[in-house]
Amino acid sequence: METVQDRRKVRRDATIAEILGAAVELMARDGVAGMSLSAVARRVGMRPPSLYGYFSSKNALYDALFERGAAGLRDAVLAAGAKHPDDALAALRAGARAFVEWSVGNPVAAQLLNWRPVPGFEPSPQAFKPSLEVVSLLRERIQLAVSRKQLRAAAATEDGMLLFTTVVAGVVSQQLANDPTGRGDGRYARLAEPAVTLWLEHYVT
Repeated sequence: METVQDRRKVRRDATIAEILGAAVELMARDGVAGMSLSAVARRVGMRPPSLYGYFSSKNALYDALFERGAAGLRDAVLAAGAKHPDDALAALRAGARAFVEWSVGNPVAAQLLNWRPVPGFEPSPQAFKPSLEVVSLLRERIQLAVSRKQLRAAAATEDGMLLFTTVVAGVVSQQLANDPTGRGDGRYARLAEPAVTLWLEHYVT
């Protein structure tokens, strides 16, 4: 049976989701660093002091947005790669496409995750955890390809990992900076596949 405490939690969670949604809308309009708590409060029909009952500071709100975005990106990359359980290279390609498509479809979150648009903001360990899980997943897929002699051992080194993330994140950055209204088939986003191919060709056995 649902208790009063349960109903309060449901209402609180719904309010938090509304606040996060309003913050994203305002950041899309005013820039990620241009968000203000008072504007967010007005957007959801709340007095600014009341917002502190949900987020203790502006950075706390950014932290929640970072965590939500990182979890969404992680889930997209995980789901894409899971469609290719027996083909590590296909999983890498699918994960890269999912990374680009999710990022282009969620430009505000992508800026917060991939750039440093807010001076002084650093995500908390909890908020950053999904991002580390994406890196761990990438490492596992590359190491699997190496173990199957599909890629050279150098692909699984730190430089190999950094080069892969630079290639994929670079496609996202170019798309968001130069064609922000584009989608997965945008001017730069459509180059994700050949960009990953270049990386694979560099490390193929």
